[in-house]
Amino acid sequence: MTPILIFDLETIPDVEGLRLLNGWSPDVPDAEVVERAFAARREAVGHDFLPLHLQKIAVVGCAFRDNDGFRVRCIGGPDDSEAMRISGFFKTIERYTPQLVSWNGSGFDLPVLHYRGLIHGVAAPRYWDMGEDDRDFRYSNYISRYHQRHVDLMDLLAKYNGRANAPLDQLAKLCGFPGKLGMDGSQVYTAWTDGRANEVRAYCETDVVNTWLVYCRFRLMRGVLTREQYDDEIALVRNTLAAIDEPHWREYLAAWPDAGQPAP
Repeated sequence: MTPILIFDLETIPDVEGLRLLNGWSPDVPDAEVVERAFAARREAVGHDFLPLHLQKIAVVGCAFRDNDGFRVRCIGGPDDSEAMRISGFFKTIERYTPQLVSWNGSGFDLPVLHYRGLIHGVAAPRYWDMGEDDRDFRYSNYISRYHQRHVDLMDLLAKYNGRANAPLDQLAKLCGFPGKLGMDGSQVYTAWTDGRANEVRAYCETDVVNTWLVYCRFRLMRGVLTREQYDDEIALVRNTLAAIDEPHWREYLAAWPDAGQPAP
């Protein structure tokens, strides 16, 4: 089978970038830098969600499905550099040329990876190939919106209509899967600065699994998977997570009392 890489990012404000662009002194504490930026953003646009190029990548969560099975993890450790996380993501693409699957990856995760990779000088030739090096990429590449090397499942299910987008958490729960547990994206920065990096990483991993489960349901709907194959994929995920001795997976499985079967 073609390897499949499911991915999700968690981000925090780029404090040093904000200092540089605003000319703020190094003596200004990080917390004040962020609050100033949030306040300016709220005044300008009515919310404090920073522009994508100022979203520093704290976590890259990935699940990988290939002939060897299903694995889920974060790239690197909590103390590794942002550049290392970005490089690790693109190196996976260089090595395996996987199909990418995301939820809102076209609207958020990939543009953030583009900007932050540019800032750090990360090379990603396979990812950016649009047919110059590999003719197959002319008609199926990672960049073009309607190509299948990257499936933004949120975008696709909404028929590329932003007004029809659905939240992953709600859709996963409606399909019988656990959805988000104990945290959402708005809490990531506070948790990270409070020293709870492992909680943020765990949250990102569970979101990746939610995306994969909903994607499996989509493949069943499309007819790519038979009902038996779908059941096997769901069982593989459950068995893989049950074999990992981590609190967040025990909590996740406890919130998933059945296999998330389609309604009759």
